[in-house]
Amino acid sequence: MIKFSDIKIGDFVMGEFEGKKWEGEVTHLNGDEKQVCVQTDVQEFWFEQEHLYAIPLTEEQLMKMQFSRHTNEDGSVKYMKGAFRIVIAKPGDFSQMEIWYREDRRHNPDIHSVHQLQNQYLQMTKVPLTKDHM
Repeated sequence: MIKFSDIKIGDFVMGEFEGKKWEGEVTHLNGDEKQVCVQTDVQEFWFEQEHLYAIPLTEEQLMKMQFSRHTNEDGSVKYMKGAFRIVIAKPGDFSQMEIWYREDRRHNPDIHSVHQLQNQYLQMTKVPLTKDHM
């Protein structure tokens, strides 16, 4: 479950209904009833907070958001989108990372899921992180 206060319009999350999970983008928030509207491949669905889940941060998810990948000589991996960078020490291990945008550099930020990365990206760049190309 994701805390309602951590969710922003544009975030990518997973909603569950009758045992089926749907990935999608948050399009509306209802703060009074703590409900979130998610646009899936099929249509928009409203989900209660307890039926929302974070999408784990993986290379596949970064590729969906149009990041490019570069393997460094030391085996670390750098992901890039515009001037924004993510570096992980080992391929596939997102438990420790460094991110930066211009002079703003953050070592091991609390990022384990796609929506957390989107929120950090927005704080640093002042631009939402979407699946669009730069």
